[in-house]
Amino acid sequence: MKPIISASELLSESAGDRPPVLLDVRWALGGPPGRPAYEAGHLPGAVYVDLDTELAGPPGSGGRHPLPDPEVFGAAMRRAGVSADRPVVVHDGGSGWGAARAWWLLRWAGHPDVRVLDGGLAAWAGELTEEVPVPEPGDFRPEPGALGLLDADGAAALARSGLLLDARAAERYRGDVEPIDRVGGHVPGAVSAPTTENVDAGGLFLAADALRDRFTALGAAGDTPVGVYCGSGVSGAHEVLALEIAGIPASLYAGSWSEWSADPSRPVATGPDPS
Repeated sequence: MKPIISASELLSESAGDRPPVLLDVRWALGGPPGRPAYEAGHLPGAVYVDLDTELAGPPGSGGRHPLPDPEVFGAAMRRAGVSADRPVVVHDGGSGWGAARAWWLLRWAGHPDVRVLDGGLAAWAGELTEEVPVPEPGDFRPEPGALGLLDADGAAALARSGLLLDARAAERYRGDVEPIDRVGGHVPGAVSAPTTENVDAGGLFLAADALRDRFTALGAAGDTPVGVYCGSGVSGAHEVLALEIAGIPASLYAGSWSEWSADPSRPVATGPDPS
């Protein structure tokens, strides 16, 4: 199954006998909050999911957006109407980051049928509503482990023996600027691969062949194991999604740079080269 769905395909499926559960995950780094935008207009039937409180645990030593407790996450998904036997479509305002985080968490937790609306709300040509739905509770129970997950040690090892991609902007990878975390730079051995290069000018994912060519050129060839990190595990999920479209399995370092850089004992590389 393709991990993304076009706006026209979603419009058709929503009118069918078995419409997907719709989750609105509008979120932007540093704000503004997504809930007011959701209440001002959203896809009919879509339920708002808060990334900071429902798709992440409290910030701390594990990073700014550590994985949520599976029971807390499962309860939030059941409140949103998610069931194991019903497809789910997630979207955000257009960047794809928030939606990809929800997609990755649901897939990692064992849901078999989750897709991201390609282009997000910006690609939607159907009607919007201000009516907030009250869905029937779902039955989804997380069973973590369906997708690859890395900790700091695993990310360091993969940077040496496989391919570890850094999904942040290139200037943060180089250490030229660091607006959020303790120190700039990257995990030694990681390769710069900004998420902005996964999409076209309109915010739609590149075709599978183009993405495959991109990641192959970065070193994702043959049986090479691939991992991804970003600032706090959000945009990194977008990169994992792009790799999935390309047919390349990848693991996510969920703690990402916010966890790695918080420990002064961990090495930091700067400049344009991996090492």
